[in-house]
Amino acid sequence: MLAGFLAVAWAQVAAVLVVVLLVLEPLPGELALQVAVPLVIAVAGLLWWATVRALRLRRPLPAGVPVLRQHAPALWTMIDDAALAAGVKPPAGVTIVAGATATVAQRLRLGGLAGGPRELYLGLPLLQAWDESRVRAVVAHELAHGSPALGGRFAPMARRGRLALGRIVPRIPRRSPAGPLLRAWARWYRAVDTPFSHAQELAADRVAAGFAGPHAAAAVLRDGPALEAMQQLFHAEYLSPGWQTGLVPDDVFGGFLRMLAARGDDMTALRGREPEPPGEWDPHPPLAERLAALAEITPEGPEQPGRPAGELVPDLPGLGRALQAVAFPVGARAVVGWDEFFGVARIAEMEREADASLRALSRAAGAPVTGAADVLDLAADGRLRKVAETVFDDLPADEVSGRITDLIALLLALAALHSGVARWRHSWTGTAELVVIDGSYLELQEPAEAAGDPATVGEVRAWLTSIGVDLTASASTARHHSARVPVLGGVVGVQVDGARTDLLVLETGLLLVPALPRTRHHESKRRLTRLATDGVLPDGSPAPEPAPAATATATATLEKTDNRFVPFADVATASATRNGRRSWEINLRDGGTLTVRSTLDSEELPGGWAALDDAVAFLTRTR
Repeated sequence: MLAGFLAVAWAQVAAVLVVVLLVLEPLPGELALQVAVPLVIAVAGLLWWATVRALRLRRPLPAGVPVLRQHAPALWTMIDDAALAAGVKPPAGVTIVAGATATVAQRLRLGGLAGGPRELYLGLPLLQAWDESRVRAVVAHELAHGSPALGGRFAPMARRGRLALGRIVPRIPRRSPAGPLLRAWARWYRAVDTPFSHAQELAADRVAAGFAGPHAAAAVLRDGPALEAMQQLFHAEYLSPGWQTGLVPDDVFGGFLRMLAARGDDMTALRGREPEPPGEWDPHPPLAERLAALAEITPEGPEQPGRPAGELVPDLPGLGRALQAVAFPVGARAVVGWDEFFGVARIAEMEREADASLRALSRAAGAPVTGAADVLDLAADGRLRKVAETVFDDLPADEVSGRITDLIALLLALAALHSGVARWRHSWTGTAELVVIDGSYLELQEPAEAAGDPATVGEVRAWLTSIGVDLTASASTARHHSARVPVLGGVVGVQVDGARTDLLVLETGLLLVPALPRTRHHESKRRLTRLATDGVLPDGSPAPEPAPAATATATATLEKTDNRFVPFADVATASATRNGRRSWEINLRDGGTLTVRSTLDSEELPGGWAALDDAVAFLTRTR
């Protein structure tokens, strides 16, 4: 069936070419030649290119640290034993990666008909959080996918074929002329292959149970998704905010382990959560079916505790530091401890929130409102309430009062932090607390309420002065990092006001980068990915890069381009339409208009289209 899919893909190219030749046959020789070249290029050439692009299998391998036999003999002995139990050869290599997962990767050739050497990618979080029996179970399961014993000599090819089509079909553009027939064949392939794939997975579970024990095999099925979810939570809540400010913690994986230890209740809740249904190309049967099959061969009684999986590696902390250097490269970022990392991240988030609010107040007041001192001046003059009602004209009076109090509390907290009077005290289990330098809690909610009243704002000023808060203090200019703005997504090759453009959606606006020619499309995607990874400063310029010549040249190329940053604060209205192609129209406060349209070869970075849709929807609701 896989060979049939590939044959169908190229047969339709040949069929179109034959039709073109039949159309040209009655024409005189010279006229046929004049018509043939453009017609073949326009019709058969377009279909050929669409087919090549659809069938191209490219999957970047995760960054990791290879582990040789002599460096981790215990780990390799376990892997050799797992391969023997699965009836396959040991993998050609083992690489420790950052993700909380384990997989055996194989380069697919001829659309999955043939495969290259197999490599085991094992997540460091599994070695940190699991015992040895669970790691034995997941390794045996993954290796068993390549075993002919699970379904005959063609079982490995069948799995490669499903994985190949699972990558190919979702990437076929909706308007691709090669798409309809390929998608129809793929649906038939999936319907025929699904029962066989499910049987393969259940057989791999039995191999894992036989090698590591049924308790461990079942625990992997419950703990694996929960551990992945905890890692996503760690990246979103703990790592990403500080990373965006230009910092990197000195021990990323140690921080993840501390979060796991502190949030055991969350891990337990995630284990009991109803699993998401498998995707249409996911070869796994439903989790309940897999657990039920393992329960039939699981003996009664509790599971015997095993030794920590980290003992399979001689120096797990050292391996974590080596992996961090690869998976989270420092670049131009400063390496700091977790306390400073969290504090700077929280301050940067507060500054972005305050900046957006002060911009809105400045427009409503008709004069610059730059910080806490200006806001308290407005409160003392009795004008703050009127300005706030202009900004929040759709809210009732009590909610406007709440917004005023929240804004003043935010500005007072920033002033205290910038004055060196306060700091953030982080907790791995809960919300960070604003405390004074000696560690006692700093209460600002009541002073903020009083500062909004013209009759008591003077008392608040006097109290702030007494504890050392300077209302005019700003962020330290000596700060050794450059705060990045969070990047939400990106799209390569859209049209912006008729010009081919690459686009990044930031938390604070849109960054427009003139695109490279179509012949350099893949280079454009790499360039935009690098820009999103390195970070973007609040003014829309690329974050500074480290000194090596190659990197400096790449950054210089980005800086020389005529980038344009469009802050969301400058947007008056926005709308989205879909008439064949996606289109967005953004009207600016200065009277200008920005028209964004997708093209035939537009390609998103992960989450790019959704980020752009969400941004325009937000602007539509709030303007």
